[in-house]
Amino acid sequence: MSTIWKPSVTVAAIIERDGKFLLVEEETSDGIRFNQPAGHLDPDESLIEAVSREALEETSFDFTPEALVGVYMSRYISSRTKEEVTYLRFAFTGSLGAQHDQPLDEGIIRTVWMSRDELLACQATHRSPLVLQCVDDYLNGKRSPLSLIYTHPSVSDPSYA
Repeated sequence: MSTIWKPSVTVAAIIERDGKFLLVEEETSDGIRFNQPAGHLDPDESLIEAVSREALEETSFDFTPEALVGVYMSRYISSRTKEEVTYLRFAFTGSLGAQHDQPLDEGIIRTVWMSRDELLACQATHRSPLVLQCVDDYLNGKRSPLSLIYTHPSVSDPSYA
């Protein structure tokens, strides 16, 4: 039997307001780290649905994606477990909506707004090297239309199975 290698698909929300970016401070296997509101693509959802859901769960804010900033690939090796994972990250930018009175996702300590300079100064505590790369790409104006992403109805409609 052959083993098929599969990267972990994740989404991230790049949210900027007044020159600062919305981040989460979270507990990880490598300690407390900073990351964009981000997480894994779940079964039966599109990438657009996933990034909206993750932003809400991790920040308590509604998020409406408006553009794809980029698609990123990185490899992570846990310093604690020595486990290796390759991530395929889809980063979106968009509008921040209403804040809801709800607890933040498990492991999220708090939300914080940071400038690019503040992000650069704490680079050693980023969850991934992609945190700063996504911000830099956003600041450099990288945007692709959401129409670039297509989700076939078979993803969420069981009648296509």
